[in-house]
Amino acid sequence: MNKNPYEVLGVARDASDADIKKAYHKLVMKYHPDRNPDNKDAEEKFKEVNNAFDILKDPQKRAAYDRFGDAAFAGGNASGAGFGGNPFGNGAFHFDMGGGAGMEDILREAMRGFGFGGGFGGGPQRGAPQRGGRDLLDEVIIDLKDAYFGKTHTVKFSSNVTCEKCHGNGTDDGKPAPVCSRCGGSGFVQTRQGFFVTEAPCPECNGLGRKISKKCSECDGTGTQHKQRTLEVKIPAGIEDGARLRLAGQGEAGANGGPAGDFYLDVRIRPDKVFERNGNDLIMRVDVPFTTLALGGEIDIETIDDKKLSVKVPAGTQVGEKLRVRGHGMPSVRRGGSFGDLYIDVAINIPTKLSDKQKKLLNEFAGTKSDKKSWF
Repeated sequence: MNKNPYEVLGVARDASDADIKKAYHKLVMKYHPDRNPDNKDAEEKFKEVNNAFDILKDPQKRAAYDRFGDAAFAGGNASGAGFGGNPFGNGAFHFDMGGGAGMEDILREAMRGFGFGGGFGGGPQRGAPQRGGRDLLDEVIIDLKDAYFGKTHTVKFSSNVTCEKCHGNGTDDGKPAPVCSRCGGSGFVQTRQGFFVTEAPCPECNGLGRKISKKCSECDGTGTQHKQRTLEVKIPAGIEDGARLRLAGQGEAGANGGPAGDFYLDVRIRPDKVFERNGNDLIMRVDVPFTTLALGGEIDIETIDDKKLSVKVPAGTQVGEKLRVRGHGMPSVRRGGSFGDLYIDVAINIPTKLSDKQKKLLNEFAGTKSDKKSWF
């Protein structure tokens, strides 16, 4: 029995497609075999997560589960041809005709709801069922300076790819297999007895719609191979923490000519020791001598791109004020060529050792204030 896909992914029954996909990506990252070598429990969880997502990502499969529960996929799992088996259990649909006229219409609508053809022999035949490949997800942690300049990240992983020898056809000669003569390429056969219709996966081609007489020696007729892969992912300058990059068509290979999934890379940025980021602006804390704050002057700083700048400090600048240096923040991903600003968070640099002369001068300064007490 399949586990409740909503419970497996930890989402509500009314969850949106985006919420389902987000939950799937989080769990598939957690239980991926590459991250949990020789962990049977994680491997089983990984399979459950993928099976649950395979049901909920497909509107027809999700509707079937919502309506019939596990019975919708009796006879196989949810990721096989069509629904992984006839959703009516053993391949036959039994209907009590005691309700009189109109039952044929009800039956036809029910079968259409599962993606079957016309249901009563008059509808068009479906092509061989295709299945899109699974999406893949990985994560990278980079420094803030890498986010400033951008970089190319190399990802190494293993996944199913289209078999090079048979070009995904599963045949020994690499050519498309001939259409199954029994089902005419639909992958299903129908039998009608009065108002009753039986529709089941074709026993000749196992629901594939094509009959492979001699399988490819490399992939054993599956059309895919599990291989180690390397992708070069360009991380753009100015990328923000938590951003997700998408490489279309770089996920798992599809089945029966179905499209490949996508590859996603989540980018995380580790905190920097000097700079704090706020959108495209940067903030750095700088200790400024008391005399410079009081009298005014300049301080020397180094920007995130290693440039040395002299910044003017106006006389009377207070601790906690921010000095703005335009155009020395982070580059903008959305507006090419534009940069945020750099803000200097002013702190005070209080000396810990003073000469007698310095103490005397400060006491004289303090004496001009209403508070006559010595500072030292």
